[in-house]
Amino acid sequence: MKIKMGFKSDQEYFAVNESGNRIEIDMLAAEDKKAMSPMQLLLAGVVSCAAVDLVAMVKKRRKTLVAFSGEIDGTRREEYPKKFTDIHVKYTFTSPDLQEEEAEKLVNLAVEKYCSVAATINESTKITHSLEILRP
Repeated sequence: MKIKMGFKSDQEYFAVNESGNRIEIDMLAAEDKKAMSPMQLLLAGVVSCAAVDLVAMVKKRRKTLVAFSGEIDGTRREEYPKKFTDIHVKYTFTSPDLQEEEAEKLVNLAVEKYCSVAATINESTKITHSLEILRP
């Protein structure tokens, strides 16, 4: 796996993967923000990495997913390096037949066992998760 990074300005960059897919990155102030920061991209990687495995496991169990979403919150240290100390992932399923106990087991597996991004984060970062099931 290889990513190339390019410079646009002091606080604006881009990254391109081997397939030519490009993503914009910036460190601009909130009011000027045009793209995600590197730390936001890391959070996006965790929530989406686990989601891919999660959806596959739900479908393998022949459960219906009407809708599915996730959100992630990260808390960072004040001192440098300003790494994440706590990350919380929450997934929301809309399903007529997925049961909470089953969903909890699947979320545990997705976040704690199968997500390569979460597994890459230093062990000193506490990653928790929760879920919600909505009925259509």
